[in-house]
Amino acid sequence: MTTIEASPADTESAARAGTALRPHAEQTYAAELKALAEVDDRTRPPGWKLSPWAVTRYLLGATLDDGTEITPKYIGSRRVVEVAVATLATDRALLLIGVPGTAKTWLSEHLAAAIAGDSTLLVQGTAGTSEEAVRYGWNYARLLAEGPSEAALVPSPVMTAMARGSIGRIEELTRMPSDVQDGLITVLSEKALPVAELGIEVQAQRGFNIIATANDRDRGVNDLSSALRRRFNTVVLPVPDSAEDEVRIVTQRVEQLGRSLELPEVPTSLTEIQRVVTVFRELRSGVTEDNGTKLKSPSGTLSTAEAISVITNGIALAAHFGDGILRPADVAAGIQGAVVQDRVADGVVWREYLETVAREREGWTDFYRACREVGA
Repeated sequence: MTTIEASPADTESAARAGTALRPHAEQTYAAELKALAEVDDRTRPPGWKLSPWAVTRYLLGATLDDGTEITPKYIGSRRVVEVAVATLATDRALLLIGVPGTAKTWLSEHLAAAIAGDSTLLVQGTAGTSEEAVRYGWNYARLLAEGPSEAALVPSPVMTAMARGSIGRIEELTRMPSDVQDGLITVLSEKALPVAELGIEVQAQRGFNIIATANDRDRGVNDLSSALRRRFNTVVLPVPDSAEDEVRIVTQRVEQLGRSLELPEVPTSLTEIQRVVTVFRELRSGVTEDNGTKLKSPSGTLSTAEAISVITNGIALAAHFGDGILRPADVAAGIQGAVVQDRVADGVVWREYLETVAREREGWTDFYRACREVGA
């Protein structure tokens, strides 16, 4: 059986985290993970850095007895998180499904960081993802020079996770071709990955599991085979239940992104965040929040992630080209860009929204004018 060494670069990685554009979750929240580990006296499944109880506290937020604040990473149903964590404590893989922007990737990363201390064993699913990305590949220079050997083997993130007893992540599973998806069946069923060319196999060590994400709203989706779907426990991540929850999520992530990108300080305008969230929720649902006016919905998803992007871009505009205060003009172009994916059909939807809702709504005059000025 082949062996794969654990990563030796933890110290170097931590040193680089301060300058990384987007540090990994285990780097950004290292202090919180350490604090939880120190007070965590509950049973930990084999290979886990924290107990399921502590993983849930890390994800949902808590105040420890020593006063340490654990910031919430996921704002939503506690039961959804508990089911996801409990699944990973068994031998079943976890499939997170939801429309774009429901924090599938975010939750996947933080689950891996809390459970295994490493969220980097990632396969990004695309239409061009090959079987080698899920199973293993070869260093062809060595293969030609020496023939098949363990030295020439290039393990995939999944194989590495199996050998280390860690968590492997697969993003956008349904974007991968069906034959590549089905390469996971042996891994999930037998907990082993045969290397036929060498006559060996990599057996999964305790602590190994897979977290996959998928959505069925985007184009280019390849449905999972029933054989593969049976090997996952599926957890559906809903859109935020309330506008208040969505505002909290957007506010929190915008602050985190602002610090990471070192954007000039701009006071976060709760008014503009609430406005963006309101626009997106009303267009998503096809009715105004008071149920007084029915609306057409655009072709895009108008997710929470897109709301975060609109506000972050608005802050950059306000800081570099405005007066340092987030105003309607700073978010108008971003909202229009998110809504109008199809210039003809979505353009009609957006103009109708502006004329029938924004124009008449009290306190939205500046927003209405700003949107009209950007060419709605």
